[in-house]
Amino acid sequence: MFVIRPIKEKDLSGLMDLLKVAGHGLTSLPKDEEIIRHKILISERSVAHRGDRPGGEAYLFVMEELFTGKIVGVSGIISKIGGFEAYYFYHLKSELMQSRSLNVQKEVKSLHFEKVHSGPAEICSLFLSPEFRNSQNGRFLSLSRFLYMAENRKHFEDQVIAEMRGRVNDEGHSPFWDAVGHKFMNIDFVQADYLQIKSRSFIDELLPKYPILVDLLPPEAQEVVAQVHPNTEPAKRILEQEGFNFNGLVGIFEPGPVLEAPLDDVRALKESQVLEVGEIVDESFDSDVFIISTSGQKEFKACLGKLSIHENGKAKISAVTATALKLRFGDKLRFVSLKAAK
Repeated sequence: MFVIRPIKEKDLSGLMDLLKVAGHGLTSLPKDEEIIRHKILISERSVAHRGDRPGGEAYLFVMEELFTGKIVGVSGIISKIGGFEAYYFYHLKSELMQSRSLNVQKEVKSLHFEKVHSGPAEICSLFLSPEFRNSQNGRFLSLSRFLYMAENRKHFEDQVIAEMRGRVNDEGHSPFWDAVGHKFMNIDFVQADYLQIKSRSFIDELLPKYPILVDLLPPEAQEVVAQVHPNTEPAKRILEQEGFNFNGLVGIFEPGPVLEAPLDDVRALKESQVLEVGEIVDESFDSDVFIISTSGQKEFKACLGKLSIHENGKAKISAVTATALKLRFGDKLRFVSLKAAK
């Protein structure tokens, strides 16, 4: 049984243990205890103190094994990217060039530097321990964030993006970085990715603003533009099934695709419903598996569980679900199906 909830200061050790097996893929959460401690503090402040509009708050959630307390997964949300320190992307554009005299037609792709000061919300920092990976757990970890956003809708921008991990090998080598970024910064990919956590200003200071013609890059760099890491393919498919699409933006260091959707059109948020708990039973009952969360309560928690709806419109849930979420008769819950209906 797993529960997803906002991270707390006491989770620092458990999260650091989880990050030991994360490799180079989770660049937003480096294996640096002070940086992680600071991110936890920011998340706790974001949960506790928010204005009427999204202001760049950053939230982290942990997936906890209920009976052992082990942290097995992490995910994040940023209410609005940009602000005082901009976010940077390349915009991948295509133009059809042709010559009638030579009977030649060619699609020319180019990358254009983009600087975002007032951007959308972002879902980020998704990592699930390899020991617990399956389609159900990965989907639960990813989509539970949208129930939190539904519960706190006014605190998030109307558009939401997800920057997918690009093609970087296990040693942190990026062929795109070698062909582009390294030429201007003279540092390796892992170092650059680490430095941007502290400040992204060096990106604006050193990377050229001229368009980059993709065809002039080495073949191995061309091949990775807008491509995801093999380990990220399942996460990409989940988001596409929820209504996300590639928006033309790619990462600045390793150009994985950026997916985007109107937040209110994301299936997990759009189809979620709020019900009152009308029955809690010890025995098992037939039902599909739902993502179920608290609703209208001070502390957000979510788990997977079975649920049925009585004729009076109230929910029947199991005692295990009620215990995991600390729900009682008359409390409200929010739920959505784990997968979209076929």
